[in-house]
Amino acid sequence: MTLQRFTPLIALAAIAGAWLPCSLNAASKSDPTQALAPSADITAEKPVIYQVFPRLFGNTNTTNKPWGTIADNGVGKFSDFTPLALESIHALGVSHIWYTGVPHHAVVNDYRDIGISLDDPDVVKGRAGSPYAVKDYYNVNPDLADNPANRLAEFEALIARTHQADMKVIIDIVPNHVARHYQSLAKPSGVSDFGEQDNRTVQYDKNNNFYYVVDTPFSVPKLQQPPLGGQPHPLVDGQFVESPAKWTGNGSRLAKPDANDWYETVKINYGVRPDGTFDFPRLPKGFETKTAAEHFIFWSNISASEIPDSWKKFNQIVQYWLAKGVDGFRYDMAEMVPVEFWSYLNSQIKHTSPNALLLAEVYTPSRYRDYIHLGKMDYLYDKVGLYDTLKAIIQGQQSTSAIETDRLNVVDIASHMLHFLENHDEQRIASPEFTGDPIKALPAMVVSATLSNAPTLIYFGQEVGEDGSENAGFGQPSRTSIFDYVGVPAHQRYMNDGKFDGGQSTLKERKLRKYYANLLNLSHNASALRGKYALLPLKPVSAQPNNDRGQFAPPQQNTNDKLFAFSRYDSQQQLIIAVNFSAEPQNLDIHLPKSLIATWQLRQRSYELIDLLNISAKQNPLNLKVTNPSLPLSLQPYQSVVLSLQP
Repeated sequence: MTLQRFTPLIALAAIAGAWLPCSLNAASKSDPTQALAPSADITAEKPVIYQVFPRLFGNTNTTNKPWGTIADNGVGKFSDFTPLALESIHALGVSHIWYTGVPHHAVVNDYRDIGISLDDPDVVKGRAGSPYAVKDYYNVNPDLADNPANRLAEFEALIARTHQADMKVIIDIVPNHVARHYQSLAKPSGVSDFGEQDNRTVQYDKNNNFYYVVDTPFSVPKLQQPPLGGQPHPLVDGQFVESPAKWTGNGSRLAKPDANDWYETVKINYGVRPDGTFDFPRLPKGFETKTAAEHFIFWSNISASEIPDSWKKFNQIVQYWLAKGVDGFRYDMAEMVPVEFWSYLNSQIKHTSPNALLLAEVYTPSRYRDYIHLGKMDYLYDKVGLYDTLKAIIQGQQSTSAIETDRLNVVDIASHMLHFLENHDEQRIASPEFTGDPIKALPAMVVSATLSNAPTLIYFGQEVGEDGSENAGFGQPSRTSIFDYVGVPAHQRYMNDGKFDGGQSTLKERKLRKYYANLLNLSHNASALRGKYALLPLKPVSAQPNNDRGQFAPPQQNTNDKLFAFSRYDSQQQLIIAVNFSAEPQNLDIHLPKSLIATWQLRQRSYELIDLLNISAKQNPLNLKVTNPSLPLSLQPYQSVVLSLQP
């Protein structure tokens, strides 16, 4: 879920041709994914996270009828993640798979034969339902199972297969809201449903799981488009029984929310009173410097009666999934939940599983440090920052100088800021609304994957240039639908009926995937990308020196707003990275400062430079002369280089 789709928060929530870069054009006699051998110790590497919708991943049906049923359009299954499929994902350099849409959420499909109640399309978005309207946290989406009655065991088998493929498993936790009709059929003994024990005669109670519009029933909003696109359904009548009405997921207190509200969900109460004050213990001053273990001790010493019931319920949920082998969680709209809750929950998780990966969707830069230092998040989205800047550069609306500005804005927390160019909330790179051509985004992807020590995320289909143009039903094209049953054409061509060999892919798609494989393996394995950073001054070769002594212009005065260069290095590896966002070839000089030469302990001789993005092709090595530390480069349109200094 993204800020683009919710109303302003109330005080409660506020708390291979010419178009290809040279390395893509080059003929390859070997698989570039083998260029960098994987390390045995994944904790010593930058994570690469592959986000994937199981509902979409294995679907081979190409009908793509708007508002189509499973019978019309097909659906992917857990079983489609075969060892071969997982091997193909791992070959991209992936360390973690984020399986999106796994917890059982509200769906329109009828599963009453296995005891699941019908969900009302009047409060379900799309035909397949929103993955962020969870109905049962202790089971998984029945659509994804070959035998829906055995769905949990099938997902457990997928966890095991993923681990056997040397990757880890992340699933979603949606802390701010649940489906309008939450009902767990699989909850363990001693666990109660959200709202089951609420006092519904009051608007608020600390141990209520929901907020109530007392004595007023819920009314379905006047929708902008009819449920199921107007197709008939026995429950589509503009009615949904909920009395009293609950507050809606985005914080709306109306019994009849607006069509733009998250009307399919209800907001969870974390002990925040309706006036925005807190009804739970606060973290003592100075806890931003404390470890997760110290946070765990703090909460362990708090009386259970002081902890809101919703906190305890979510701890039960995450512990349940950790016990099943899940290796981490992605938290939807984490900033709509109090930081103290995150301190409580994440310290509990780290106590159980110290290496669990915890990723949060947060869009308010002024609060980033709270969620990292106090909330004990491992990673946050670098969306309102690097992503927005890179997209603007690609679209010709921003200069590359803004990259350094964004980097400096989060320099103290850079290792915690996850980088991406696609996810389920954002427009597909290849969509006309973004670039219309995935090649134009490759320089941005190189920057995204190499700028910092933080993880890299890609969204399935990104690596083959999926454009998200399908009109699936609910919502608009440019993003692959998360609400309906749909096929993903570019991915389907690569999948090739389960062979995962690109047998139906176009030449451009196959070359693009190989480029991603090389870049992501580099991102994951290169030791320098866990090291230090230095901005490198550069200038077009036609430019004049900025003074009589022939000195280069300082970095902030680079004269070409389509070029960017920097270094990443450690004691084992020194890299020079340069990118060209332009549709035109560029000739430039990169200047190595004397301080960097000294740090690298370079002697007065020439050094060869090998392009790691083009490592599988025959190269003519570049030479860097320390006596004249200016590196001339010619970059083709949208070309990037990652030059490794050879001993």
